Amino acid sequence: MMGYSVGSILIFSILVILCLAIDLIAHKQDKDVSIKSAIAWTIFWVFVSLLFAVYIYYTHGLEDATAYLSGYALEKTLSVDNLFVLMAIFASFGIPNRYQHRVLYYGILGALVLRLIFVGLGATFLNIFGDTALTIFGIFIIWTAIKMMQAAGLGALIYSWIKRQSLPKKRQEEETDFTKHWAIRFFKHLFPVTPNLNGHDFFIGRAATPLFLCLITVEFADIMFAFDSVPAVLAITEKPFLVYTSNIFAILGMRSMYFCLAAAKKSLVHLEKAVIGILVYIGVKMLVDVFFDVHISSTASLGVVLSFLSIGILASLIFPAKEAQA
Repeated sequence: MMGYSVGSILIFSILVILCLAIDLIAHKQDKDVSIKSAIAWTIFWVFVSLLFAVYIYYTHGLEDATAYLSGYALEKTLSVDNLFVLMAIFASFGIPNRYQHRVLYYGILGALVLRLIFVGLGATFLNIFGDTALTIFGIFIIWTAIKMMQAAGLGALIYSWIKRQSLPKKRQEEETDFTKHWAIRFFKHLFPVTPNLNGHDFFIGRAATPLFLCLITVEFADIMFAFDSVPAVLAITEKPFLVYTSNIFAILGMRSMYFCLAAAKKSLVHLEKAVIGILVYIGVKMLVDVFFDVHISSTASLGVVLSFLSIGILASLIFPAKEAQA
């Protein structure tokens, strides 16, 4: 890549592969990711990202190190919205918490290739598919928020959920029928799809499971993320190596940030309402960008997201008992 040797590319590749191997070993068992573990992994990925910045500084100087850190910080800021999109995807598919890390892990492997393609092709994909893709995804996010609101207000669904929790985990999965799910109805015309989960498997024989369809949706989401982030980082530096590496290190840390949010959502009773508000905002943000050519900056979006989260956290701390009794 421009201005960087094969040796630098190899060092980056080895570092990423080594860290992903450590991550895979640490999460080889299917279990919920605790907030303590998520925070520890968030710190780990930030440390690795800064360590690579030190390498760039010593090999290519302060200017390149600053460009890398700027791209990394920008991608981190943009990824705040992405965390809630991932939450919407998992909510739509009803994927148990213990399988979400597996989906995100393999999603990262796909992102390594997808982001490389986007860096190489720049904003061409946006010009070809941008408005249509953003419109579909914006509608999907708003639809998911509406479904979450409906679920939150229907006693029958709450009773059904409580009843399912009393069953063994294996039976919970067996009783979850995905036959009428939109992804099953769409993809079954392309290849065989099972109506139920089968543990953490993506395939049963030649048939894909709903977990694999969730992985496809996560990969599609990463394409949407790249529409914003790659051109934005290209505006900071035109060196593909710095654009790609800053993107990848930010994405690697995004998973642990997601599990911090997911774990907090379990203990803060009003946080889900804040998440619904954020999803509606993100969906509307995408649609107004397409139909009214109104672009909301990442700084403004970060402020909106933090405001919703703050309100949700404060409400949970001030009014915990009422929600718990309900």
